[in-house]
Amino acid sequence: MNLVSLAIGMVLAALVIAMVVVRGAIAYAHRRGMMDLPGQRRSHTLPTPRGGGIGVVVAVLLTVPACLLMLPGRLPFAVVAALAISTILVAAVGWWDDHASLPVLPRFGIQLLSAGLLAVALASAGMSWWWVPVLMLAGGWSINLHNFMDGIDGLLAQQVIFIGLGLALIAQAAIQPAMAVACACLAAAAAGFWYFNRPRARIFMGDVGSGTMGLLIFAFTALLWQVDWHLIWPALILSSSFVADSSLTLLNRMVSGRRWYTAHREHLYQWMVRSGFTHATGGGVLSGLEHAGGGTARFPCMGLPDVGSAGVFRHLPDSDHRLDCHEAPVLVARREQGSTCRYVNGSVSFIRERPWYSTTC
Repeated sequence: MNLVSLAIGMVLAALVIAMVVVRGAIAYAHRRGMMDLPGQRRSHTLPTPRGGGIGVVVAVLLTVPACLLMLPGRLPFAVVAALAISTILVAAVGWWDDHASLPVLPRFGIQLLSAGLLAVALASAGMSWWWVPVLMLAGGWSINLHNFMDGIDGLLAQQVIFIGLGLALIAQAAIQPAMAVACACLAAAAAGFWYFNRPRARIFMGDVGSGTMGLLIFAFTALLWQVDWHLIWPALILSSSFVADSSLTLLNRMVSGRRWYTAHREHLYQWMVRSGFTHATGGGVLSGLEHAGGGTARFPCMGLPDVGSAGVFRHLPDSDHRLDCHEAPVLVARREQGSTCRYVNGSVSFIRERPWYSTTC
């Protein structure tokens, strides 16, 4: 099987697995009485089952680690293992909370532990250890802010589809095909869930899904940042609408002296629904804002190496380096300081202003 077929197969598998598991989760939630009831602090009007995010989690666990380990530009096993274990931990505590409410501190402690596990794995792969506490806090915040923003039909699923595809494009521009396909698998899994969560929703994501989506978006953003720190900016632009809404709403509640840690309906998307927007219209408006902001995310990537259709190799360091390639199993090359690389018709060129050097697979 060639690499393109494998990548397409992984993405399609994520979509199908998510749809099958979510369909089963609807029946399971009805049997177990896992229902979100309408209330003053909620935006829906009918009892709706929760826990559908388990479909996204299962699809991601069955496809993303395989992509990151099997495709060119693969990540170290320790990093992939940490990502999988962190995902399982966050999903498990969310699944438990969907069945029976858990206290805040144990739940938050496991979330920090999960983010910390991933941060330690990144540090062991070359990141400075000084970043570990920063990434722990960032991961914990990402998990919770995506939980906060899961409040109307289809909204969080649309966001994950949008960010997943955006991160996939950024990863491909950075010549990281394994990460690109993994992000596409996340988007496909979210699309499989969205089919059942679109207005009017047949099932809600639940904590098992919303927290895990926050972890995965944080994880892929951190992985891109480790590849090239410039990539943090377009990645953050993709998440900017959710980050701004949740952060400003939380800050406003804290400054106003309200119980900021309790459920409420003060996010922008909730104000829109309360003002008369339907879930579909409100979600569409917010998606339009996300796409408008996401369009600017490509500009920070303009300086990345240009690649052709077979761009399946990593950034080259300033030293001899072995490199996967379609036409030959191994390419040994040297990148000159300050040069960029271009892949065209089976040839890798290292381009300075003058002269330029080329080596062929």
